[in-house]
Amino acid sequence: MATVCSIILTTSGYDVAMWGAFEENIERLIQNRENQKLLKGVKVPRQVRLTANDAEAFNGCSAVISAIPTQYMRSVWQRMKPHIPKNVPIVSVAKGIENSTLLRPTQIIADVLSPGMVCPWKLAALSGPNIAAELAKYLPATAVAASEDPQLATKVQSLFSTQWFRVYTNTDVVGVELAGATKNIVAIAAGILDGLSAGNNAKAALVTRGLVEITRLGMAMGAKEATFNGLAGLGDLITTCVSPEGRNRTVGEQLGRGRKLQDILGGMDSVAEGVATTKSVRELARRFKVEMPITEAVYSVLFDNKDVLHALSDLMSRDPKPERPHLL
Repeated sequence: MATVCSIILTTSGYDVAMWGAFEENIERLIQNRENQKLLKGVKVPRQVRLTANDAEAFNGCSAVISAIPTQYMRSVWQRMKPHIPKNVPIVSVAKGIENSTLLRPTQIIADVLSPGMVCPWKLAALSGPNIAAELAKYLPATAVAASEDPQLATKVQSLFSTQWFRVYTNTDVVGVELAGATKNIVAIAAGILDGLSAGNNAKAALVTRGLVEITRLGMAMGAKEATFNGLAGLGDLITTCVSPEGRNRTVGEQLGRGRKLQDILGGMDSVAEGVATTKSVRELARRFKVEMPITEAVYSVLFDNKDVLHALSDLMSRDPKPERPHLL
């Protein structure tokens, strides 16, 4: 996602520096301007300054974009903390929940930068139905810039808006980040259905009921229902569940075809955030006493070695109930 962000920002005329944690990876990017493992054929714009130097990465910066997978964010931000300029806005594009703390990406950043205190840095999340390979081809897309500070949300909107990338604003950071994390779990389930050749009827039901349980958790945690019916919720959920390029859906598809999780992950060059996030969301559901049967089913397949057909059968044979109990 870092490469895509650099493309969008340079398109808008901004000077961009891209920092990487591993010097050898940055050296390779400097030589060929291409991440052949993650976005083959997509070039990092020539005007993007590439560096692995912690101190020099933030020279003169006016905003920081964090594109680090959620489970690695804490260690990276602890490393970079001494070099982050004071009072620059920080925008996270990660989609997950930290296993050890159950914190969302912007919460992890705040916890590292100012543990136990109000974070002096203004934080925002950018999320939505954004397949990286499509964005890299300048195909039309949308996203949501979320911040508790409406002015910052508007600033992020302005930073990322182009003729082909339209950004909306939202103040519901909890909802936007939760939606981005939880949709990856449903995407794994959607992939399992694809691997089983279960059909489009099953997938439509999965996406619809997946949205219900995602919304249920979000509202229990203080998010707004409307967020889950928007781009960061339903929009991202649809894209992730149907795109053949989605990492989480691909993991599910391979599981549905009978492959073992460790073999699937061992052959991947990128991180499928939904695998680790399933653990976190299951724990959040239990903490907030929210029923999330799809999440429980995915967890049982990923971590309890449950057969995918048995997991699907258990979902389909749950006790009958009204679709919208609160309306009766």
